[in-house]
Amino acid sequence: MADTTDPREEARKRVKNRRDFGPHLLMYLATNAMLVVIWLSTTAPGFFWPGIPMAAWGIGVLAHAWDAFFAKPISEGDVDRELNRWHRLPGSR
Repeated sequence: MADTTDPREEARKRVKNRRDFGPHLLMYLATNAMLVVIWLSTTAPGFFWPGIPMAAWGIGVLAHAWDAFFAKPISEGDVDRELNRWHRLPGSR
């Protein structure tokens, strides 16, 4: 099976994704800090409403971190193993 992706281009995309994570995290922290300050100056000690956007956006930050630092690129070996597994399933022939 021929690989049609350029390894340098894939590496470039991964480096860019890692570099883009820093500004994403910084904006998350700055924006949510501002929301907490607004909460403190208006409705504290009432319902902590900044927790809602913190949690929602936090899921995106965690997904970005996973993709940038922990996810492994899909290799030809991964594809071959999946094809072999798929061909062994009953009714897949």
